[in-house]
Amino acid sequence: MVDSVQGLRTGATPLAVRMRPRSLDEVAGQRHLLTPGSPLVALAADRTGESGAVSVILWGPPGTGKTTLAQAIARSSGRKFVELSAVTAGVRDVRQVMDAARADRDLYGVSTVLFLDEIHRFTKAQQDALLPGVENGWVILVAATTENPSFSVISPLLSRSLLLTLETLDDDDLALLVDRAVADPRGLGGRVELVPEARAAIVRLASGDARRALTALEAASTSALSAETREAADASGEAAGADGNDGDDGGAGGDAEREDGAADGDRIPQSAPVPLITPEIVARAVDRALLRYDRDGDEHYDVISAFIKSVRGSDVDAALHYLARMIEAGEDPRFIARRIIVLASEDIGMADPTALGVAVAAADAVQYIGMPEGRIPLAQAVVHLATAPKSNAAYVGIDAALADVRAGRAGRVPTHLRDAHYPGAKRLGHGTGYAYPHDDPIGVVPQQYLPDPLRGAVYYTPTEHGNEREVSARLAKLRRIVRGER
Repeated sequence: MVDSVQGLRTGATPLAVRMRPRSLDEVAGQRHLLTPGSPLVALAADRTGESGAVSVILWGPPGTGKTTLAQAIARSSGRKFVELSAVTAGVRDVRQVMDAARADRDLYGVSTVLFLDEIHRFTKAQQDALLPGVENGWVILVAATTENPSFSVISPLLSRSLLLTLETLDDDDLALLVDRAVADPRGLGGRVELVPEARAAIVRLASGDARRALTALEAASTSALSAETREAADASGEAAGADGNDGDDGGAGGDAEREDGAADGDRIPQSAPVPLITPEIVARAVDRALLRYDRDGDEHYDVISAFIKSVRGSDVDAALHYLARMIEAGEDPRFIARRIIVLASEDIGMADPTALGVAVAAADAVQYIGMPEGRIPLAQAVVHLATAPKSNAAYVGIDAALADVRAGRAGRVPTHLRDAHYPGAKRLGHGTGYAYPHDDPIGVVPQQYLPDPLRGAVYYTPTEHGNEREVSARLAKLRRIVRGER
């Protein structure tokens, strides 16, 4: 196992690594996975390493404790622990671990826990190499992933493992971790003091990510300690200038003892105040909240889903929030613009026919001016769509028509609607009997347009929302005329 043993230069090790729990008792959050008798607790409690255990896949956002849980199990369990990263390991590495694990089991009766970080980065062939060891019990696999295992882990491996979902840490858990890091000798060892408002700022910036909270705390503490060092150096320089008699060693105060009998070198040091980490220091040290948003992972799909549903649900504030999250996380603005265009037709449609034009104009504007100014037309389009009346009637209509076509309900085009412009078409009767609507005083004539098998079919049913209220009344009249019901 690769362990983070504290050495002479532990300051070079990130705070988040130094503060990793040494046992499951120190783990903050994930209480639903750490109840007595749970698979993780049972795995950690086996001091001999001889009892059976099920392989597990830990799925959760970054900073929720996947690696922490695996290493805490390693320190508690009597099993051999091997750690691989899917970023650097290959099939040969996996097979070497399997061969060694089988030998340890057969010769010494000790099972091996294989912790595989970022298993979603393994190809299908690499994941296939894990199957014999997991199925035969040579290793107990503890795999970690930030992506949905249903899409990133092969089915045979999923069926042989227990899927455990980790949740983002709540504010109380994060505050506990931050306070522990301030006081613990492995962390900051009490060298700084964190004011409550600064703690709240760090917790808020972390967005449920323990690693981000500790990274922000480390940056703020470095800033606070550096400021304190500079102030102390400035004060020392001023004192030296005042007491040193402008560098003249012959002055009466040079080496003379003080009246209390103590020489300058024997002065009792005064306890210096502990540097404070304030919200201002946190703001300077942490430029901005680094949102938990993986453009290739679940968070990408979750945020865009929430964005679409917020626009559809007419919550303009929520829609702008999710738009801001995507922009701040560096999402491709063209992707956002495409989703806005789809929304304009799918969820607003004929209830506000101008919505599509606004959406397309916003997409064009982003192409012309780029980011960050592109956020403004995007926001305008989102506000327009979120506050517009909603109708999915056009969307439902085309899907219903497609369903009929795919099911074979089509029929031939009526003869009078067929193309009559090529030689011989009229001899076949094409176009015969076609009534030209513009020749009618009202511009609408009774005429069959749908194929015979679909006569009377209705695909578009307008709502009573916005502009579609007027469309509904007009459409009813049009259908009566066209279908000869007047």
